[in-house]
Amino acid sequence: MISGFRSFLVEEEKTIFFTFGRMNPPTIGHEKLLEVLSKKSGSSPYRVYLSQSQDKKKNPIDYKTKVKFARKMFPRHARQIMLNPKIKTVFDAMTALYDEGFKSIVMIVGADRVNEFDVLLKKYNGTKGRHGFYNFERINVMSAGSRDPDAEGVEGMSASKMREAASSGNFTQFSQGMPKNFSNADAKALYNAVRKGMGLNEAKTFTNHIQLEKVSDTREAYVSGDLFEAGDYVLMPDEDKGGYITYLGANYVIIEAKDKKYRKWIDDVVLFEKKNREDPDIGHRKGSQPAGYHKGLSKSTKVARDRQFKKQSKMDDDNPAAYKPAPGDKSAKTKPSKHTKKFQQMYGEQTLDQVRARISREKEVEKRRDAADKKRQDRMLDQARSRRTRRINRRTDGSD
Repeated sequence: MISGFRSFLVEEEKTIFFTFGRMNPPTIGHEKLLEVLSKKSGSSPYRVYLSQSQDKKKNPIDYKTKVKFARKMFPRHARQIMLNPKIKTVFDAMTALYDEGFKSIVMIVGADRVNEFDVLLKKYNGTKGRHGFYNFERINVMSAGSRDPDAEGVEGMSASKMREAASSGNFTQFSQGMPKNFSNADAKALYNAVRKGMGLNEAKTFTNHIQLEKVSDTREAYVSGDLFEAGDYVLMPDEDKGGYITYLGANYVIIEAKDKKYRKWIDDVVLFEKKNREDPDIGHRKGSQPAGYHKGLSKSTKVARDRQFKKQSKMDDDNPAAYKPAPGDKSAKTKPSKHTKKFQQMYGEQTLDQVRARISREKEVEKRRDAADKKRQDRMLDQARSRRTRRINRRTDGSD
């Protein structure tokens, strides 16, 4: 009799309950799922496995960080939330549990995914594959009684809503998806972890989010960083000249033109030309340091390359040394510099007189381009002045 009862207990212990999900980030929806998992498992063991996918859009938090936050958020289930880099898919989890000796398995998922996993897990039962091999006597997939908290959409407090809140800088909405026992400090840390994974700056201040009425499209574009940036060349219609932006204010810019500085409202300037992206390693050196000229090179090679460019810029156009390949052109996997290409195109079997004649023609073309740019700049100034006059007239009419 006692022997039979022990055998019954052994059989019961060979059933394991588990769930597998993204939890990126963990939310109160996942808490409900784990509570159902714990309740349905009864005296049987249960496990929680998290996926290891990572990308900026749907999986911003890395695997180890995600497990750390999940254990903090759900302390009652912390020992059951597994950290195993080898288990990357639900099939890896099935194989690992089968290897532990379990004969029956029960998976708990959101109601909208029961049929999907029921078909999937049973399809590969007893079939060897890349994930390994499992052959359970019984496979059941049970509903947690609600939709999958990892699913996309607008229903409930899903992980997708949490990512959206973090992306838009709405900490108040983000924190509403946290359990009550999760501290404010931990909520802020998780919020910043999501933002960092999305490639956004970490927040240093956390305030209630208020949706303000849009002032203007220009203002919205400026605040979001899509309008101007330091180094852009802009036109000032009221000054009849252009200059480079040196500082971005709240709703104004500082412009430097011929050693003189101007403070202008963002509505009073017109973008003429965006600045070149500077190389982060040598952007501090004198002159323009376009990132494209130094892509894939070491810092020391970039410095040598810049020195040669400056040296060659002082040479005559008909001097072959002015087109000598720069450091990095031969060893790097990058394409030849434009100077090398120009040399190859200009020289070859041509005589020096032919080269000089070609250079002369190119200079004439460049003059015409400069003249065209000047006309375009004048035309844009005229248009900007007209818009400014109409705006002033509207303000005047409105005050009468």
